[in-house]
Amino acid sequence: MNKHIGTIKRWRVQIFAITWLAYAAFYFTRKAFSVAKLGIAEDPTFMLDKMAMANLDAIYLTAYAVGQFTWGILADRFGPRVVVLGGLLISAGAALVMGNFATLPIFATCMLIQGLAQSTGWSGLCKNLGSFFPSEQRGRVLGLWSSCYAFGGLVASPFAGWWAYTLIGTWHAAFVSSAAVVGLVAVLFFIFQRNKPEDVGLPAVEPEPELTAEEALAQSKISIWVPLKEILRNRTVLVLGLAYFMLKPARYAILLWGPVIVFEQMPSVGKVGAAIIPTSFELAGLLGPIMIGLASDKLFGARRMPACVLSLLALTVTLALFMGALHTGSVVLVVALLFVMGLTLYGPDSMISGAAAIDFGTAKAGATAAGFVNGCGSVGAVLGGLLPGYFDSVTVFIVFAGCAMFSALVLIPHWNSRPGGLKTNHPSVPNRAMNIKPLRT
Repeated sequence: MNKHIGTIKRWRVQIFAITWLAYAAFYFTRKAFSVAKLGIAEDPTFMLDKMAMANLDAIYLTAYAVGQFTWGILADRFGPRVVVLGGLLISAGAALVMGNFATLPIFATCMLIQGLAQSTGWSGLCKNLGSFFPSEQRGRVLGLWSSCYAFGGLVASPFAGWWAYTLIGTWHAAFVSSAAVVGLVAVLFFIFQRNKPEDVGLPAVEPEPELTAEEALAQSKISIWVPLKEILRNRTVLVLGLAYFMLKPARYAILLWGPVIVFEQMPSVGKVGAAIIPTSFELAGLLGPIMIGLASDKLFGARRMPACVLSLLALTVTLALFMGALHTGSVVLVVALLFVMGLTLYGPDSMISGAAAIDFGTAKAGATAAGFVNGCGSVGAVLGGLLPGYFDSVTVFIVFAGCAMFSALVLIPHWNSRPGGLKTNHPSVPNRAMNIKPLRT
């Protein structure tokens, strides 16, 4: 028993680290196009206007949304290892092609492929973590782990910008350098990742009831669509999907258009500066998921909604003030506001799509639940990619502020919702039945 305790702790550290690194790596190929836009806009050999770039983003995001709904189901059925590893390799390949062949049909095709490849990550890796950590730890563990996508965004843009505009002097290098990073991480993932404790001779963290031979055979014949049907009957998961749909556009607008928006309003900072300034948003994203995960577990007794609602209300204010800050021309003010925006956006983003989705997902459907909620968000993210290419930035950010407010409002009725069956001695939390099955991955 003591041997198992020591071994499971070591594997938890290893799985946490390699899955964190894998999802952070996805952001290198995900953000390459946002950095390359600065050079493409001035490249006479490859004419793409803002609307064409927005349409390419929409292709990527639509494919990403479709992938979220499907890869989660497949990760539940076949395990994260095959799904995520394939996604890493295909993502690196698509970025490599975009860095070497500058035509609109090739870019459109690769953005479609990139969206499908990128979408393998979240649901599969959330399931991977859920297999190694019990439900009472998932809030803080996923909060800490979710810093991976803030870190990825924080490092990816300056990395690609430095290669493209300082070291090599061409936007093509943004894609090629990012592809190299993702390819390397794919090799590490293959070496160090395992799907669940049972794969390394350890007992399951939350064992399932033993099945008879007949029950096991019947279960093996169940359609891969059964978990999705179960999720669609879970009202709390549907509300999380709606809230995430409204929240996601703002993050992807900054993710995909941040350098362009900053450069348009503050051209004096230059291209590299325009790529660096939005990283204050991702820098705050390192802290937001950790803070909200601790708050939900420690202050609110494993209730996910209170911390999300309070953070979303603060986000509404920062989004409404953002364009006014850009018009002042003050780099310090813009960086500070982006930092607060990241702090108040990344926290509920990670909580809704990660811990909350897994907590309220039904038995054996952790990846499906996370994939469904993140898929809903990804449909909203299409707006984040499209709107900045078609409308002025002031209008866009007012719309985003309204979306954040709506997201907070739909979560308020679920203020006291908790995973069914999870007991707590926290004095502020009523121990009442929720009629929601806890996840056992």
